[in-house]
Amino acid sequence: MSTFRLPDLGEGLTDAEIVRWHVQVGDTVAVDQPLVSLETAKAVVEVPSPCAGVIRTLHGAAGDRLEIGAALVDFEGDAAAGAGDSGTVVGHMPAESGEYATGTTSDAPGTASLQRIQAVPAARALARSLGVDLSTLTGTGKGGVIMLADVIASGLPSLPSAAPRGSTMRPAPQIPPGGDGQVQELKSLRRAMAQSMSLSRDSVMECTVVDDADLQRWNGRNDYTVRVLRAIARACTAVPGLNAWYDSDAQARRLFEQVHVGIAVDTPDGLLVPVMRNVGARSAEDLRTDLERLKKGALARTLPGDELRNFTFMLSNFGMMAGRYATPVVVPPAVAILGTGRTRDDVVAADGRVEIHRRMPLSLTFDHRVVTGAEAVRWLAALIRDLELTE
Repeated sequence: MSTFRLPDLGEGLTDAEIVRWHVQVGDTVAVDQPLVSLETAKAVVEVPSPCAGVIRTLHGAAGDRLEIGAALVDFEGDAAAGAGDSGTVVGHMPAESGEYATGTTSDAPGTASLQRIQAVPAARALARSLGVDLSTLTGTGKGGVIMLADVIASGLPSLPSAAPRGSTMRPAPQIPPGGDGQVQELKSLRRAMAQSMSLSRDSVMECTVVDDADLQRWNGRNDYTVRVLRAIARACTAVPGLNAWYDSDAQARRLFEQVHVGIAVDTPDGLLVPVMRNVGARSAEDLRTDLERLKKGALARTLPGDELRNFTFMLSNFGMMAGRYATPVVVPPAVAILGTGRTRDDVVAADGRVEIHRRMPLSLTFDHRVVTGAEAVRWLAALIRDLELTE
Protein backbone atom coordinates (compact mmCIF):
# COMPACT_ATOMS: atom_id res chain seq x y z
CA MET A 1 0.00 0.00 0.00
CA SER A 2 1.19 3.53 -0.78
CA THR A 3 -0.03 6.60 1.05
CA PHE A 4 -0.43 10.06 -0.46
CA ARG A 5 -0.27 12.74 2.22
CA LEU A 6 -1.89 16.18 2.28
CA PRO A 7 0.61 18.54 0.59
CA ASP A 8 1.47 22.09 1.52
CA LEU A 9 -1.09 24.09 -0.49
CA GLY A 10 0.84 27.32 -0.27
CA GLU A 11 -1.60 29.33 1.87
CA GLY A 12 0.65 29.40 4.93
CA LEU A 13 -1.77 27.38 7.07
CA THR A 14 -1.15 24.10 8.83
CA ASP A 15 -4.31 22.32 7.73
CA ALA A 16 -7.20 22.32 5.24
CA GLU A 17 -10.87 21.34 5.29
CA ILE A 18 -12.34 18.71 2.99
CA VAL A 19 -15.10 20.16 0.82
CA ARG A 20 -15.87 17.10 -1.31
CA TRP A 21 -14.25 14.00 -2.71
CA HIS A 22 -14.16 13.47 -6.47
CA VAL A 23 -13.30 9.76 -6.19
CA GLN A 24 -14.50 6.73 -4.23
CA VAL A 25 -12.85 3.64 -2.80
CA GLY A 26 -12.22 1.17 -5.61
CA ASP A 27 -11.95 3.82 -8.33
CA THR A 28 -9.07 3.61 -10.79
CA VAL A 29 -7.53 7.04 -11.23
CA ALA A 30 -5.05 8.56 -13.64
CA VAL A 31 -2.17 10.91 -12.96
CA ASP A 32 -3.40 14.48 -12.30
CA GLN A 33 -7.03 13.35 -11.98
CA PRO A 34 -8.75 15.48 -9.28
CA LEU A 35 -8.99 13.60 -6.00
CA VAL A 36 -10.52 16.08 -3.57
CA SER A 37 -11.51 19.73 -3.18
CA LEU A 38 -10.01 21.37 -0.11
CA GLU A 39 -10.72 24.71 1.46
CA THR A 40 -7.73 26.71 2.60
CA ALA A 41 -7.57 30.19 4.06
CA LYS A 42 -9.59 31.79 1.28
CA ALA A 43 -9.91 29.53 -1.71
CA VAL A 44 -11.19 26.10 -2.64
CA VAL A 45 -8.47 24.16 -4.47
CA GLU A 46 -8.40 20.76 -6.12
CA VAL A 47 -5.69 18.29 -5.23
CA PRO A 48 -4.73 15.99 -8.14
CA SER A 49 -3.60 12.39 -7.97
CA PRO A 50 0.20 12.09 -8.04
CA CYS A 51 0.00 8.72 -9.77
CA ALA A 52 -2.20 6.23 -11.57
CA GLY A 53 -3.68 3.52 -9.37
CA VAL A 54 -6.65 2.14 -7.48
CA ILE A 55 -8.07 3.95 -4.45
CA ARG A 56 -7.99 1.82 -1.33
CA THR A 57 -8.79 4.31 1.47
CA LEU A 58 -10.02 7.90 1.69
CA HIS A 59 -8.97 9.56 4.93
CA GLY A 60 -11.70 11.92 6.09
CA ALA A 61 -15.13 13.06 4.99
CA ALA A 62 -16.60 16.39 3.90
CA GLY A 63 -16.22 18.89 6.73
CA ASP A 64 -13.21 17.15 8.30
CA ARG A 65 -10.04 19.14 8.77
CA LEU A 66 -6.69 17.48 8.07
CA GLU A 67 -3.22 18.61 9.10
CA ILE A 68 -0.64 19.22 6.39
CA GLY A 69 1.23 15.95 5.99
CA ALA A 70 -1.63 13.79 7.25
CA ALA A 71 -2.65 10.72 5.24
CA LEU A 72 -5.06 11.71 2.48
CA VAL A 73 -5.42 8.73 0.13
CA ASP A 74 -4.15 5.15 0.22
CA PHE A 75 -3.43 3.46 -3.12
CA GLU A 76 -3.31 -0.28 -3.64
CA GLY A 77 0.17 -1.72 -4.18
CA ASP A 78 3.15 0.53 -4.79
CA ALA A 79 1.66 2.54 -7.62
CA ALA A 80 2.26 5.84 -5.85
CA ALA A 81 5.83 5.20 -4.83
CA GLY A 82 8.14 7.90 -6.14
CA ALA A 83 5.33 9.93 -7.73
CA GLY A 84 6.32 13.55 -8.21
CA ASP A 85 4.59 16.88 -7.96
CA SER A 86 1.88 17.28 -10.57
CA GLY A 87 2.44 21.03 -10.59
CA THR A 88 -1.16 22.00 -9.86
CA VAL A 89 -0.68 22.66 -6.16
CA VAL A 90 2.10 24.47 -4.37
CA GLY A 91 4.70 22.40 -2.56
CA HIS A 92 6.36 19.02 -2.77
CA MET A 93 3.91 16.10 -2.79
CA PRO A 94 5.69 12.81 -2.15
CA ALA A 95 3.29 9.88 -2.16
CA GLU A 96 5.07 7.52 0.16
CA SER A 97 4.31 6.32 3.64
CA GLY A 98 7.59 7.63 5.05
CA GLU A 99 8.62 11.17 5.84
CA TYR A 100 7.17 14.07 3.91
CA ALA A 101 8.67 17.46 3.27
CA THR A 102 7.71 20.81 1.81
CA GLY A 103 9.73 23.45 0.00
CA THR A 104 9.85 27.19 0.36
CA THR A 105 8.03 29.21 -2.28
CA SER A 106 7.16 32.86 -2.84
CA ASP A 107 3.78 34.20 -3.91
CA ALA A 108 4.92 37.80 -4.28
CA PRO A 109 4.56 39.10 -7.83
CA GLY A 110 7.83 39.87 -9.52
CA THR A 111 9.95 37.82 -7.11
CA ALA A 112 11.86 34.67 -7.87
CA SER A 113 11.21 31.44 -6.02
CA LEU A 114 13.52 30.94 -3.06
CA GLN A 115 15.86 28.00 -2.78
CA ARG A 116 13.87 24.96 -1.71
CA ILE A 117 14.64 23.78 1.82
CA GLN A 118 13.22 20.39 2.69
CA ALA A 119 11.44 20.34 6.06
CA VAL A 120 8.40 18.68 7.54
CA PRO A 121 5.49 21.17 7.94
CA ALA A 122 5.55 21.01 11.75
CA ALA A 123 9.23 21.96 11.77
CA ARG A 124 8.61 24.74 9.26
CA ALA A 125 5.73 26.17 11.30
CA LEU A 126 7.75 26.10 14.55
CA ALA A 127 10.77 27.70 12.86
CA ARG A 128 8.57 30.43 11.39
CA SER A 129 6.97 31.23 14.75
CA LEU A 130 10.36 31.39 16.51
CA GLY A 131 12.23 33.19 13.76
CA VAL A 132 14.62 30.28 13.16
CA ASP A 133 16.34 30.31 9.75
CA LEU A 134 15.91 26.81 8.30
CA SER A 135 18.91 27.29 6.04
CA THR A 136 21.15 27.25 9.14
CA LEU A 137 19.95 23.80 10.26
CA THR A 138 21.10 20.34 9.28
CA GLY A 139 18.25 17.91 8.79
CA THR A 140 18.40 14.49 10.42
CA GLY A 141 15.51 13.04 8.44
CA LYS A 142 15.79 10.86 5.37
CA GLY A 143 17.54 12.73 2.58
CA GLY A 144 18.47 15.59 4.91
CA VAL A 145 14.88 16.58 5.68
CA ILE A 146 14.66 18.99 8.62
CA MET A 147 12.57 17.42 11.38
CA LEU A 148 10.80 19.02 14.34
CA ALA A 149 13.55 17.76 16.66
CA ASP A 150 16.15 19.61 14.56
CA VAL A 151 14.40 22.94 15.16
CA ILE A 152 14.06 22.22 18.86
CA ALA A 153 17.72 21.21 19.08
CA SER A 154 18.74 24.54 17.55
CA GLY A 155 17.97 26.17 20.87
CA LEU A 156 14.50 27.48 21.69
CA PRO A 157 13.95 30.52 23.87
CA SER A 158 12.97 29.56 27.40
CA LEU A 159 9.31 29.92 28.19
CA PRO A 160 8.29 32.16 31.09
CA SER A 161 7.27 30.28 34.20
CA ALA A 162 4.79 32.95 35.17
CA ALA A 163 2.65 35.61 33.52
CA PRO A 164 4.52 38.66 32.16
CA ARG A 165 4.87 41.63 34.44
CA GLY A 166 1.72 43.72 34.55
CA SER A 167 -0.54 40.96 33.26
CA THR A 168 -3.55 39.74 35.17
CA MET A 169 -4.14 36.02 35.61
CA ARG A 170 -7.84 35.33 35.23
CA PRO A 171 -9.68 32.10 36.02
CA ALA A 172 -11.32 30.21 33.19
CA PRO A 173 -14.77 31.67 32.43
CA GLN A 174 -17.68 29.81 33.93
CA ILE A 175 -20.69 28.94 31.80
CA PRO A 176 -23.59 31.16 32.95
CA PRO A 177 -26.81 29.60 34.22
CA GLY A 178 -29.61 28.89 31.81
CA GLY A 179 -27.93 26.44 29.45
CA ASP A 180 -24.60 25.32 28.12
CA GLY A 181 -24.75 27.59 25.08
CA GLN A 182 -23.86 26.57 21.54
CA VAL A 183 -20.23 25.81 20.77
CA GLN A 184 -19.26 26.55 17.17
CA GLU A 185 -15.81 25.53 15.98
CA LEU A 186 -14.28 28.19 13.78
CA LYS A 187 -14.02 26.82 10.26
CA SER A 188 -13.52 28.08 6.78
CA LEU A 189 -13.33 31.86 6.41
CA ARG A 190 -13.92 32.61 10.10
CA ARG A 191 -10.93 30.53 11.07
CA ALA A 192 -8.81 32.21 8.39
CA MET A 193 -10.00 35.61 9.62
CA ALA A 194 -8.95 34.78 13.18
CA GLN A 195 -5.48 33.85 11.96
CA SER A 196 -5.18 36.95 9.75
CA MET A 197 -6.22 39.22 12.60
CA SER A 198 -3.73 37.56 14.94
CA LEU A 199 -1.02 38.11 12.33
CA SER A 200 -2.01 41.77 12.02
CA ARG A 201 -2.04 42.21 15.81
CA ASP A 202 1.43 40.73 16.13
CA SER A 203 2.98 42.34 13.04
CA VAL A 204 1.53 45.82 12.44
CA MET A 205 1.77 49.10 14.37
CA GLU A 206 -1.62 50.51 13.41
CA CYS A 207 -2.70 54.13 13.48
CA THR A 208 -6.01 55.52 12.20
CA VAL A 209 -6.98 58.99 10.96
CA VAL A 210 -10.54 60.03 10.10
CA ASP A 211 -12.19 62.77 8.05
CA ASP A 212 -15.21 63.39 5.82
CA ALA A 213 -15.66 63.95 2.10
CA ASP A 214 -18.34 66.45 1.11
CA LEU A 215 -20.37 64.98 -1.78
CA GLN A 216 -22.56 68.04 -2.29
CA ARG A 217 -21.23 68.61 -5.85
CA TRP A 218 -22.15 65.11 -7.00
CA ASN A 219 -24.70 65.08 -9.77
CA GLY A 220 -26.69 62.13 -8.40
CA ARG A 221 -25.50 59.60 -10.97
CA ASN A 222 -22.27 58.63 -9.21
CA ASP A 223 -21.48 55.04 -8.27
CA TYR A 224 -20.18 55.28 -4.69
CA THR A 225 -17.83 52.29 -4.70
CA VAL A 226 -16.45 53.00 -8.17
CA ARG A 227 -15.80 56.62 -7.23
CA VAL A 228 -13.96 55.48 -4.10
CA LEU A 229 -11.84 53.09 -6.16
CA ARG A 230 -10.91 55.87 -8.57
CA ALA A 231 -10.06 58.17 -5.67
CA ILE A 232 -7.88 55.48 -4.06
CA ALA A 233 -5.90 55.11 -7.29
CA ARG A 234 -5.36 58.86 -7.60
CA ALA A 235 -4.39 59.21 -3.94
CA CYS A 236 -1.85 56.39 -4.38
CA THR A 237 -0.39 58.27 -7.34
CA ALA A 238 -0.07 61.38 -5.18
CA VAL A 239 1.39 59.49 -2.19
CA PRO A 240 2.86 56.17 -3.40
CA GLY A 241 3.99 55.08 0.04
CA LEU A 242 0.56 53.72 0.92
CA ASN A 243 0.36 51.46 -2.14
CA ALA A 244 3.09 49.22 -0.85
CA TRP A 245 4.18 46.07 0.95
CA TYR A 246 6.47 46.05 3.97
CA ASP A 247 8.99 43.29 4.72
CA SER A 248 9.91 43.72 8.38
CA ASP A 249 12.63 41.06 8.22
CA ALA A 250 14.44 42.86 5.41
CA GLN A 251 13.48 46.33 6.73
CA ALA A 252 12.38 47.24 3.21
CA ARG A 253 9.21 48.32 1.48
CA ARG A 254 8.12 47.57 -2.07
CA LEU A 255 6.25 50.36 -3.88
CA PHE A 256 3.82 49.46 -6.67
CA GLU A 257 2.75 51.46 -9.70
CA GLN A 258 -0.51 49.58 -10.27
CA VAL A 259 -3.11 49.68 -7.51
CA HIS A 260 -4.68 46.32 -6.69
CA VAL A 261 -7.48 46.83 -4.15
CA GLY A 262 -8.65 44.02 -1.91
CA ILE A 263 -12.33 44.59 -1.12
CA ALA A 264 -13.85 42.96 1.95
CA VAL A 265 -17.03 41.05 1.03
CA ASP A 266 -19.39 39.81 3.73
CA THR A 267 -20.48 36.19 3.20
CA PRO A 268 -22.45 33.80 5.44
CA ASP A 269 -19.17 31.99 6.20
CA GLY A 270 -17.20 35.15 7.01
CA LEU A 271 -15.19 37.78 5.20
CA LEU A 272 -13.63 37.14 1.81
CA VAL A 273 -11.33 39.64 0.09
CA PRO A 274 -11.35 39.47 -3.72
CA VAL A 275 -8.94 41.79 -5.51
CA MET A 276 -9.76 44.47 -8.06
CA ARG A 277 -6.72 44.70 -10.33
CA ASN A 278 -5.14 47.90 -11.63
CA VAL A 279 -8.10 50.09 -10.67
CA GLY A 280 -6.46 53.30 -11.85
CA ALA A 281 -6.34 52.26 -15.51
CA ARG A 282 -9.95 51.08 -15.94
CA SER A 283 -13.23 52.76 -16.85
CA ALA A 284 -16.09 53.14 -14.39
CA GLU A 285 -18.19 50.65 -16.37
CA ASP A 286 -15.39 48.08 -16.34
CA LEU A 287 -14.85 48.52 -12.61
CA ARG A 288 -18.55 48.09 -11.83
CA THR A 289 -18.85 44.97 -14.01
CA ASP A 290 -15.78 43.38 -12.43
CA LEU A 291 -16.92 44.33 -8.93
CA GLU A 292 -20.25 42.57 -9.42
CA ARG A 293 -18.48 39.52 -10.82
CA LEU A 294 -16.15 39.32 -7.84
CA LYS A 295 -18.97 39.77 -5.33
CA LYS A 296 -20.99 37.03 -7.00
CA GLY A 297 -18.00 34.72 -7.07
CA ALA A 298 -17.20 35.47 -3.43
CA LEU A 299 -20.71 34.61 -2.29
CA ALA A 300 -20.71 31.41 -4.36
CA ARG A 301 -17.14 30.57 -3.22
CA THR A 302 -16.07 29.97 -6.82
CA LEU A 303 -13.23 32.49 -7.14
CA PRO A 304 -9.81 30.98 -7.88
CA GLY A 305 -7.00 31.63 -5.46
CA ASP A 306 -5.19 34.14 -7.68
CA GLU A 307 -8.16 36.52 -7.38
CA LEU A 308 -7.93 36.44 -3.58
CA ARG A 309 -4.31 37.35 -2.98
CA ASN A 310 -1.60 39.93 -3.62
CA PHE A 311 -3.59 43.11 -3.03
CA THR A 312 -1.54 46.27 -2.56
CA PHE A 313 -4.24 48.30 -0.79
CA MET A 314 -7.44 47.38 1.06
CA LEU A 315 -10.99 48.78 1.19
CA SER A 316 -13.72 48.08 3.72
CA ASN A 317 -17.05 49.51 2.61
CA PHE A 318 -18.76 48.83 5.94
CA GLY A 319 -20.97 51.91 5.67
CA MET A 320 -23.29 50.08 3.27
CA MET A 321 -24.69 48.38 6.38
CA ALA A 322 -24.08 50.72 9.33
CA GLY A 323 -21.35 52.65 11.05
CA ARG A 324 -19.76 56.06 10.66
CA TYR A 325 -16.09 55.69 11.60
CA ALA A 326 -13.98 52.64 12.37
CA THR A 327 -10.45 51.37 12.89
CA PRO A 328 -10.13 48.88 10.01
CA VAL A 329 -7.31 46.36 10.32
CA VAL A 330 -4.30 46.25 8.00
CA VAL A 331 -3.38 42.75 6.80
CA PRO A 332 0.35 42.47 6.02
CA PRO A 333 2.26 42.77 3.83
CA ALA A 334 -0.04 45.65 2.77
CA VAL A 335 0.44 48.87 4.74
CA ALA A 336 -2.93 50.63 4.53
CA ILE A 337 -6.70 50.12 4.47
CA LEU A 338 -9.51 52.61 3.89
CA GLY A 339 -12.88 52.27 5.58
CA THR A 340 -15.90 54.13 4.18
CA GLY A 341 -18.77 54.76 6.59
CA ARG A 342 -22.45 55.36 6.03
CA THR A 343 -23.05 58.54 4.04
CA ARG A 344 -25.59 60.89 5.57
CA ASP A 345 -26.88 64.46 5.51
CA ASP A 346 -24.90 66.70 7.88
CA VAL A 347 -25.44 70.26 8.95
CA VAL A 348 -22.37 72.23 7.85
CA ALA A 349 -21.20 75.83 7.72
CA ALA A 350 -20.75 76.93 4.09
CA ASP A 351 -19.84 80.50 3.07
CA GLY A 352 -21.22 81.86 6.31
CA ARG A 353 -24.50 79.96 5.95
CA VAL A 354 -25.84 76.84 7.58
CA GLU A 355 -26.49 74.18 4.93
CA ILE A 356 -27.22 70.48 4.70
CA HIS A 357 -24.60 68.52 2.74
CA ARG A 358 -24.24 64.84 1.91
CA ARG A 359 -20.96 63.60 3.43
CA MET A 360 -19.00 60.34 3.45
CA PRO A 361 -17.06 59.43 6.62
CA LEU A 362 -13.58 58.07 5.94
CA SER A 363 -11.26 56.07 8.21
CA LEU A 364 -7.68 55.38 7.07
CA THR A 365 -5.61 52.86 9.02
CA PHE A 366 -1.91 52.60 8.17
CA ASP A 367 1.15 50.73 9.39
CA HIS A 368 3.05 53.39 11.30
CA ARG A 369 6.28 51.39 11.09
CA VAL A 370 6.66 52.36 7.45
CA VAL A 371 4.07 55.09 6.76
CA THR A 372 4.46 58.45 8.49
CA GLY A 373 1.52 60.41 9.83
CA ALA A 374 2.23 63.16 7.31
CA GLU A 375 2.11 60.68 4.42
CA ALA A 376 -1.18 59.29 5.71
CA VAL A 377 -2.94 62.64 5.99
CA ARG A 378 -1.58 63.81 2.61
CA TRP A 379 -2.95 60.60 1.08
CA LEU A 380 -6.32 61.15 2.78
CA ALA A 381 -6.41 64.77 1.59
CA ALA A 382 -5.76 63.64 -2.00
CA LEU A 383 -8.55 61.08 -1.70
CA ILE A 384 -10.99 63.70 -0.43
CA ARG A 385 -10.10 66.16 -3.19
CA ASP A 386 -10.96 63.57 -5.81
CA LEU A 387 -14.17 62.46 -4.10
CA GLU A 388 -15.38 66.06 -3.86
CA LEU A 389 -15.16 66.62 -7.63
CA THR A 390 -18.42 66.80 -9.54
CA GLU A 391 -17.48 63.97 -11.91
